[in-house]
Formats: sequence, C-alpha cells, structure tokens
Amino acid sequence: MSSSTVALSVIFGIVGSGTVAGFFSRAHHKMDLEQWTVAGRGFGAVLVYLLMAGEVYTTFSFLGASGWAYSRGGPTLYILAYLTLGYVISFFILPPIWEMGKRYRLQTQSDFFRVRYGNEYLAAFVCMIGVLSFIPYVQLQLTGLGIIVQIASFDSIGRAAAMTISTVLVAAFVYVGGIRAVAWVSVLKDALMLLAAVSIGVALPQMYFGGAGKMFTALLQAHPRHLTMPGATQNLGHNWFISTVLLTSCGLYMWPHSFGSTFTARSGETLRRNAIVMPLYTTTIAFIFMAGFTALLVLPPLSNGDLALLTLVRKSFPPWLLGIVGGAGALTAMVPSAIFLLTASTLFVKNLFRPLFAPRLKDEQVSQLARLMVVALSLCSLYLAIYSSATLVSMLLLGYAGVSQLFPGVVLGLYWERTNPMGVFAGIFAGVGIAAVLFFTHREPWFGWSAGFLGLCVNSLIVVFVSALRPAAEKVGAGVSTNLQVIR
Repeated sequence: MSSSTVALSVIFGIVGSGTVAGFFSRAHHKMDLEQWTVAGRGFGAVLVYLLMAGEVYTTFSFLGASGWAYSRGGPTLYILAYLTLGYVISFFILPPIWEMGKRYRLQTQSDFFRVRYGNEYLAAFVCMIGVLSFIPYVQLQLTGLGIIVQIASFDSIGRAAAMTISTVLVAAFVYVGGIRAVAWVSVLKDALMLLAAVSIGVALPQMYFGGAGKMFTALLQAHPRHLTMPGATQNLGHNWFISTVLLTSCGLYMWPHSFGSTFTARSGETLRRNAIVMPLYTTTIAFIFMAGFTALLVLPPLSNGDLALLTLVRKSFPPWLLGIVGGAGALTAMVPSAIFLLTASTLFVKNLFRPLFAPRLKDEQVSQLARLMVVALSLCSLYLAIYSSATLVSMLLLGYAGVSQLFPGVVLGLYWERTNPMGVFAGIFAGVGIAAVLFFTHREPWFGWSAGFLGLCVNSLIVVFVSALRPAAEKVGAGVSTNLQVIR
C-alpha cells in the first residue's frame, strides 16, 4: 500500500467517524430552530468548553500559526497574547449576555442588538457585518483542508478536489444535526488536536536537535533576528503587535458564532468557569510554534509558510502518523467551518431576510431556509477558497478587522444606559469603512498600526460622542431599561 493511500485512509477514517458522530447526535432531539441553533440552551460546562474551543482553535491555530512561526517569527507571538486577554474580557461580558439571552430567548448576535437597542435596522446591519466577516474565516478553513489533503496525498490530489469533498461533508452534518452535531464532533477534534500538537511540538525539536533548547540555540545562530520584532518582516513591529492584540482580543467573542455559543450554556457561571480554564488551551499553540521554528531550520525555502508543518511531518514520520496529524487538522477546519455556516445561515434568514422582506415567516420556515443557506454559503466559500492566494493568518486578521467593530456596541450597551442605536450604527459604519479602505488599498499595517484597530478607535469615539449628544429621552429603544436591569 502506498504512503499516500495509508495517510489518506487514516484522514478519511477520522473525518468519517466525526461525521457519523455528528449525525447520531441529533437522536431524541426534535430539530426545531432553537435545538438546531442553540441546542435548547442545555449544554453544561464540558460541552460549552469544547464548543468554544472548537470555534477558537481552527486551521489558523494548526497550520497558520506554524506557518507564521516559520515565515514571520516574532510577530507570531501575538496569538498567545490576544487569546489570553480575550478570555479575561469574556469573563465580564459573556454572563450578562447569557442572562439577557435567557430572558428574551435570543438565538443570535443580531437578536441582542435588536432587543438592546429596539432597532430592527441596526440588527440587520450587524447581521450583514457578521456574515461578511465570516467569508474570509470560512475561506481560511477550506484552504487549510486543501493543504492537508494535498500534502497527505503526496500531491496526488489537488487542493480544489480536497476542499470540495470536505465542504460537502461539513454542509451535510450541519444541515442534519445543527449545533449539537458540531459540539459532539468537537470532542473528537479536541482530543486529536491536543495529541497531535503536543506530540509533534516535542518530537520534532528532539528528533533534529536533541530538544527544544538546542533548537532555539540553532535558530538564534542561523536567524538571530527571527524571534524579535519585526522578525522576518519589515513592518510588523511593536506598534503592530500591541494594536493587533487589542483588536483581536476585543473581537474574540464578537464573532457571531462565538457570541451565539454563549446562549447554549446552562448558566452564566458555566461561562465564567470556562473563561478561567480556556487560557490553558493556548499552551498547545506553543507546541505548534516549535514545530514551525524547527521547519525553518530543517526544510528548504517554501513558497507558502502554511505548508511548513505538514511538509515537515511528512518528511519526518511514517504515513500513518501523517494521517493522524492530518485528520486532527481536518477536524480543526471542519468543526469551525460547520459553526460558521450554521451561524451565518441563521443570521441571514432570521435577522436580515425575515425582518426586512418576510416578517410573517414562521420559525419552522426560518429553520428550513437556514438549512438551504448552509448549502449556498458553502458553495460561495468554496469558490473563494479555491481562487484565493492569501495566507491563513492574513485571512483571519481581515475578518477580525470587521467583526471587532461590534465590540463598542456590545460593551457600552451592557454598561452604559445612554448608548443609542444611532451612535452604534455610525460607529460601526465608520470603523468598518476605515479598516476596509486600508486593507483593500494594501495599507495594512498603516504606519505600523493595525488597520482594524484604527477603525475600532474611531468607532468607539463616535459611539460615545453621538450617544452623549442625544437627548436622554431618545437614548435607547423601547423596553431597554428593563433589559439593562436584567444584565446588571
């Protein structure tokens, strides 16, 4: 049996097992809209932890982090900083969001904005920003899947074919099982990722250098500036590092899927416990970094740093182990992709299409249309992934530049009564506009600063300024005073 056949058999066995688990998870549960999107709000601490970890630790963590460690160096460390700071922020904002969600039976991020600010148009605008921000994120996952199968097949299967097969599997188990399927597949995905990350992070430096310490010594001798700022880049210095950490930590739970996962928890205390424990998970990324640094010293120059981890694994280990690592990587792409598609489809139908074009649509019809949107969004994301050439981390940062602009509207909405929809709308519009112009005119970073962070600063100032100027009687939509009592 050829090496590619062995590796691919293991990968497809792992992916197939995960898919079957997703299908069976729907047993004994009627898949109405609430079960499909938030699993009846019945997840305990373990499942919420695995679900949120499944959302955060994706192909970006598995291939993108090692790719940036290989090609960028020091700037890559922003990943450890922003995740840890993001969990600190979540400790304070997720429990009150859950309280509001429980009372008003919220299912999406746009529901929060609609109830808090009493404005359907603001909710629809937030929905649009969320769906658009998902595009580069789903694109990232599918691109990663293509890389995994391409390398595991020893280049006998192209990335386009690999992404097509994986997209069909993802769309199928989201269509059938909803969020409950995703959570149970996260159990398998997290176990494999932990095993793969720690194993290769320890084994590769040991195999080639006799340990991590000797590997870092060799790295400093061969590339003395690689672990400093700006590393192997010209413009990702300290200002970029600080501004990017602040931007992404504020945006960590502003992704509609992360926000929506808050509503699946059994209690606010469950979310607080998760915020305390989740930083431990970031230790796995340090092992991924070590694999990337080892690849820099061992491999010849690669055209794409995202190939570094699996190329080194293929060079160093037998095909069956490449298959296990590839299977873990495939699930780190499929689980988040499933969550993104589920969230984006529900957002589009429930918070954009129904309120603006079909207000009489029943929940059963919303659920059916959302399932069809899963298929449509899958095809759209697949097309973009096939024809994209951006690195995995760059795709993620583009998405963060958009979704982080929702942070002022959420936090000020929780803790400042005077915050009003006009200020939030104007702030988001300005922040997204600034970030988009700088990104798409290739001015990221702008004078060393993250484009998304500059947009977030302008956004925050506008929200505060406009809200402060509005008369007190017009500060919020109908019923919000009651809502604020809930979240306090």
